[in-house]
This record gives sequence, C-alpha cells and structure tokens, in this order.
Amino acid sequence: MARSLNRVQLIGNLTRDPELRYTPSGAAVCTFGLATNRSWTTESGEKKEDAEFHRIVAWNKLAEICSQFLTKGRKVFVEGRLSTRNWTGQDGNQRTTTEIVINDMILLDNKGTRKEEVVEEVREEAGDKEEKKEKVKSSSKTEKPEETPENEEVVPEDIPF
Repeated sequence: MARSLNRVQLIGNLTRDPELRYTPSGAAVCTFGLATNRSWTTESGEKKEDAEFHRIVAWNKLAEICSQFLTKGRKVFVEGRLSTRNWTGQDGNQRTTTEIVINDMILLDNKGTRKEEVVEEVREEAGDKEEKKEKVKSSSKTEKPEETPENEEVVPEDIPF
C-alpha cells in the first residue's frame, strides 16, 4: 500500500476567542476560528485580497493550553491534519464540516496578559528597591555605596518589552 500524508500548516489570526469544553469521558476539546489571507496583483495591475476561514480543533492538554493563552486577534502557527465529519443537525438535516485537528501550536506575537504581569512585577521590585535605598540613605549618611553595575537601579521604562 502506498504511503499518504494529511498535513496542514497555517499561520493566521484568531477570529474569535477559543471555546473550551469537556467530553463526557473528561477529555478537553478546544475550538476556535483562524483566518488566513493572501494578496495578489492581477495582470491588469489591480491588487486583490482574499481571506479563508478555518475551524481549528485541539484536544487534551493542547486544548487547555490554547484556551489559556489564545484570544481573538492573536497571530499563531498551527499544524495538524484535515478532518471531515458528518452529523445530523437538530433540524434533522445531514451536516458536513471540515476542520483542522491540530497537534502543535506556536504563538507568533507577544500580546496578552503575561507581558503586563512581568512589567508589573518589575515595577513592584523597583519600588521595593527605592524603599531600601531610602532606608540605607537615612541610616548611614556618611557612607556612599560604590557605583557598580550591581548597584544600578532597574527602571521599568528601560525594559525592552
């Protein structure tokens, strides 16, 4: 029998926030939309754009990670397989959907709360250092600490992220 390959790789932006659910057996499943776009120039020189919308499904631990870190608008890389399934809708009609069941996801931007949390932690640490410096200055006014990189203060505005 000949080998075959069912592999999908996409880079795009989330069209909606992920939706995390659990199956009756306890497996996590996360679904979200991903938009990919392309642009081209026609022979007459006219610029055209087109967008494709994809339904993405992640299972188990990857589903929980997607639910935790992804939000609408984020740019991600996903890799998985193409899957088509059929079911009967509530109205009794047969339905078909094609989706990408992913096994890998990489965040491609740095949006989100984690960056804000890090900046806030640095600001709190800088505030603690200021309090310590004031205590040192008031306790020993004659001694002056040596100016070395170790004693240099970190200012949150100097942090590159």
